[in-house]
Amino acid sequence: MEGGDGGVPVAGLGTLGSGAAAATVRELLQDECYSAFLNEDFDVKTYTSQSIHQAVIAEQLAKLAQGISQLDKELHLQVVARHEDLLAQATGIESLEGVLQMMQTRIGALQGAVDRMKAKIVEPYNKIVARTAQLARLQVACDLLRRIIRILYLSKRLQGQLQGGSREITKAAQSLNELDYLSQGIDLSGIEIIENDLLFIARARLEVENQAKRLLEQGVETQNPTQVGTALQVFHNLGTLKDTITSTVDGYCATLEENISSALDIKVLTQPLQSAVRGGPGRSTMPTPGTTAAFRASLWTNMEKLMDHICAICGQVQHLQKVLTKKRDPVSHICFIEEIVKDGQPEILYTFWNSVTQALSSHFHMATNSSVFLKQAFEGEYPKLLRLYNDLWKRLQQYSQNIQGNFSAGGTPDLCVDLQHTEDDTHDVFIPRQLDYDELNVAAVDANLTLAVSKNVAKTIQLYGVKSEQLLCTQGDASQVIGPLTEGQKRNVAVVNSLYKLHQSVTKVVSSQSSFPPAAEQTVLSALKAVHALMGSAVQPLLTSVADAIEAIIITMHQEDFSGTLSSSGKADVSCSLYMKELQGFVARVMNDYFKHFECSDFVFENTEAIAQRAIELFVRNASLIRFLGEGGKMRLAADFAQMELAVGPFCRRVSDLGKSYRMLRSFRPLLFQTSEHVASSPTLGDIIPFSIVIQFLFTRAPPELKSPFQRAEWSHARFSQWLDDHPSEKDRLLLIRGALEAYVQSVRSREGKEFAPVYPIMVQLLQKAMSALQ
Repeated sequence: MEGGDGGVPVAGLGTLGSGAAAATVRELLQDECYSAFLNEDFDVKTYTSQSIHQAVIAEQLAKLAQGISQLDKELHLQVVARHEDLLAQATGIESLEGVLQMMQTRIGALQGAVDRMKAKIVEPYNKIVARTAQLARLQVACDLLRRIIRILYLSKRLQGQLQGGSREITKAAQSLNELDYLSQGIDLSGIEIIENDLLFIARARLEVENQAKRLLEQGVETQNPTQVGTALQVFHNLGTLKDTITSTVDGYCATLEENISSALDIKVLTQPLQSAVRGGPGRSTMPTPGTTAAFRASLWTNMEKLMDHICAICGQVQHLQKVLTKKRDPVSHICFIEEIVKDGQPEILYTFWNSVTQALSSHFHMATNSSVFLKQAFEGEYPKLLRLYNDLWKRLQQYSQNIQGNFSAGGTPDLCVDLQHTEDDTHDVFIPRQLDYDELNVAAVDANLTLAVSKNVAKTIQLYGVKSEQLLCTQGDASQVIGPLTEGQKRNVAVVNSLYKLHQSVTKVVSSQSSFPPAAEQTVLSALKAVHALMGSAVQPLLTSVADAIEAIIITMHQEDFSGTLSSSGKADVSCSLYMKELQGFVARVMNDYFKHFECSDFVFENTEAIAQRAIELFVRNASLIRFLGEGGKMRLAADFAQMELAVGPFCRRVSDLGKSYRMLRSFRPLLFQTSEHVASSPTLGDIIPFSIVIQFLFTRAPPELKSPFQRAEWSHARFSQWLDDHPSEKDRLLLIRGALEAYVQSVRSREGKEFAPVYPIMVQLLQKAMSALQ
């Protein structure tokens, strides 16, 4: 009991003591005297020196002693409050020390075992490393010895092969190739036993390469496949086949470029001329006026030699490619051409020809740009150059079908000059002189050149047309048909005549070409079509005025009186009407005053025939619209039909050339005197004479109550004629007539008539027949 009672106060005392201690600690921490000790960078010497300088040492010592005492008390209270935890931690530390001691013992044992194992492994490993290095050196020495033995053997064999000459050259190349393989990846310098052999091998390789090159050149020049094949086999064995072929072809290209440059060198061309004519210092290299012919002769001689040289070298390259294609390595059975083109490179002949064409183009451009005389020579005699090229191409056809290039160095300037010449002709179009059409004749040596020149000719024709169109008069006086020719009409006539001459001349040149390419012919003809269209546009205002005047004259037919009867003598006055006389006079005057000035009679008749056909159609149309046609009027109208043929005669060579219009004129005239039944059964209906014209004509024989369509609509003859022009469809015209007939039926019924006009059933029958024919 006492112990328990005594424990309670102790605990309470400890609690109270802890609280008091905590308060004491806070007081210490808040005190400035102790705050310096809490800093991390607290320095004793610094603190001591500061205290000495402040001269309060006794006071500081007292505070420090007091603080130490308070801390001791606090530590005591903390130990008393947590003595069980402290005891437990002390016991755990002892156990940990034991465990650590045991681990240290075991680690020591493990380290000893590792040391024993290391001693057993290191010594064998060092022995293995040493023996491996020794073995590697032995292997290198053995490989070197084998190489030396093989080199000695091959060197001895190579000496014998070189003594065999060209017969053993391929074997010698094979031995050299093997010797090169033995020397790869290893340094053989400093080995006395093979020093002399290595020098001999180097000399032998150079000798074999030179001998093979001479053999290749000789075989290619003589077209000997055996020699070429032997040389190629040597280079294949040496491993330099591709490089050798490339250098050989490049050498051919370089030689050709030198020949091209020499053939076009103006200094070389003028040397013989300059030796004959002494010149002072600084005299330019150009032919004198009297030596131009000799200069051109020398130029074309050089060009012929150049083409021969190109053909010869192409033959050599083709022969080389042919042998490459057929030759195979006897060991690997690989075709030599496969090694050349295995990287996707084209055939050597194709590559060579591309280089040739590029060299020709570049040198021709440079030569013609640097020398006016060369340019003039090639432009003036370009067909000769083109003929040389075509002859070269024909000779090269035997070699390959895929090597022809676009050699247009001379063609381009010539075509430019050709266009300039033709444009000059166009600028001077109205100057009286002979136009130059030699370009097409000269270009006939080549189809491509002909096509190019034809395009230039077409452009020139178009330019000709544009300038001619600018000269045309489009004002009102260009279409007048009342007085004589105006100045504008005279100018239009001159333009049309010049266009006609151009059209005829070019057509004659094109037709005279024996081997004119269809594309070139089509190009020129298309331009000529535009010229023909422009001629039509130039005369169209005049043609329109003539057609309008003729229509106006024909319309005056309705001012005539055709209701008269025969005279008492039984004979009618068969003279033609006044309007017909006026029409004949007008047509004769138009042809004499206007169209006779045109030199293109075919073109004039082509257009006036259309006017004649239109005039006949208008005449028949208006003749069918005449009402109250008496017997005397029929006779006079029949005479007008006959005179109509004479009226339109000047518009055509033969009236029968007018075709359907002429047949309609001849077929309609007999209908004037036939009965309505005969008219309805006429075989000319439909095919020659439209049903609408015949039905309109039958209105003439009807009573006034049966009004014609234009009378029902209260139109004039001119307006009705215009409506018919605006509605060319036969169905529209028949529907208008049916409306007039239906209106007549309604009028009869409205006045309670008992019968229709005798001609009405015939008209209805014809209308039904016409409508069924349309369906």
